[in-house]
Amino acid sequence: MTDDATPHWKTLDKDLNRLTRLEEATMYTARPLVGVGVSLVFVTLTVVAAAIFTGGEPQSLAVVVAAAFGAYMALNIGANDVANNMGPAVGAKALSLLGAIAIAAVCESAGALLAGGDVVSTISKGIIDPSALASTAVFVRAMMAALLAASVWVNLATWIGAPVSTTHSMVGGVMGAGIMAAGLATVNWPTMGAIAASWVISPLLGGVIAAAMLAFIKWRVIYVEDKIAAARVWVPVLIGVMSAAFAAYLAMKGLKKVISIDLGTALLIGLVAGIAMWLLSVPFIRRQAAGLENRNRSLKSLFRLPLVVSAALLSFAHGANDVANAVGPLAAIAYVQKSSAVAGEVAIPLWVMMIGALGISFGLVLFGPKLIGMVGSQITKLNPMRAYCVALSAAVTVIAASWLGLPVSSTHIAVGGVFGVGFFREWYMERRARRIEMERPVARRIPGQERARRKLVRRSHFMTIIAAWVITVPAAALLSAGCFLLLQTIGF
Repeated sequence: MTDDATPHWKTLDKDLNRLTRLEEATMYTARPLVGVGVSLVFVTLTVVAAAIFTGGEPQSLAVVVAAAFGAYMALNIGANDVANNMGPAVGAKALSLLGAIAIAAVCESAGALLAGGDVVSTISKGIIDPSALASTAVFVRAMMAALLAASVWVNLATWIGAPVSTTHSMVGGVMGAGIMAAGLATVNWPTMGAIAASWVISPLLGGVIAAAMLAFIKWRVIYVEDKIAAARVWVPVLIGVMSAAFAAYLAMKGLKKVISIDLGTALLIGLVAGIAMWLLSVPFIRRQAAGLENRNRSLKSLFRLPLVVSAALLSFAHGANDVANAVGPLAAIAYVQKSSAVAGEVAIPLWVMMIGALGISFGLVLFGPKLIGMVGSQITKLNPMRAYCVALSAAVTVIAASWLGLPVSSTHIAVGGVFGVGFFREWYMERRARRIEMERPVARRIPGQERARRKLVRRSHFMTIIAAWVITVPAAALLSAGCFLLLQTIGF
């Protein structure tokens, strides 16, 4: 009886295993469809909310359509831009993917709702002469075209796995619509030149600062005889520097809704916060370092909590700063439809800000893991110390750029920081390998071609991301020009 039953149960187990694999494969292939479905529900609810808040009047149709475009843009910002803040922490295994998504969703929403600006410029970055779009009909059409074009471009970039600047996408969208509406002369070309310069300035600054921080950590902490004793001294200092940078960054960029703070005051706030956190972290790091072995793995544990906190702060600042990319044109269209006049700056209604905050969070949860994984682990290998250097460079670079009056992109800074860390590691390991090779017998040396293939930065991702950065503004501009013509053709 038992012998006869055994083959039957084995066959059943195999069939169940096949069914389980089939179910897993079905769920995997259906996951993108679930994201698209939830996104469509969110956009639909946004349209309904916009219709309710505008009273359902005939002239509110433009606001309702713009609300759908704004929700779409917010979803794409969540899918693409937020990865730059959370990717390094996930790649360093300081946070799980689920934990990163949860923290980012909360911090992005809090930043947008608590510290997002009360007012927003109706013409993004001053690249178009406002008098050229004095007609309300032309203005509404241009803003809708810019919003839709920027959304489509960021969506395409996310699909190919390239983190791009949503601010630059919106700049390109406004430029393309403005040119179609009023010609080339309406564009402020010096401003566009400064924005183009930021394509080079942002990643270079981020990469150099991140590489310099990693070099300092290697010099003063990793490659010393007593690593733990060195960490007790320098990790609190690094936490103080991080706290100073983020306090100044948040004071200047994230508290615009509460109070206007100039650069000097922000730096003073940062200095006080940095000293306070340095003093507080000294006993904390001593307790954490007690009993740790004198090895690199022990050092990683000391950087884990500061890295998580820095990622959360970056997300808060991003929510406060970049939500206007999603809802700024929508707020401008709502103002124009209500007042029948074009203004230089407009207030952002709460319902409009809610669309931006919720859309960014939904986009992150539904589509963010792809870019988080790419930034965190597919460009170069990160650990908590390297990822900490990337996060710190993002805040320090923004402060330095603001002081120098340089236009920079937070996306380019963060990804540039990842590249900077990776290329520094390549240079350092190659230098170390050459020194070791010179000490070996000639017969045991590794050929130069073999050493050249041992790269620590994936070149395919590097070229894809650089290409996407370069074409973001022109691509968004061309898409926006097409959207403007389409809206004009259908008489919207």
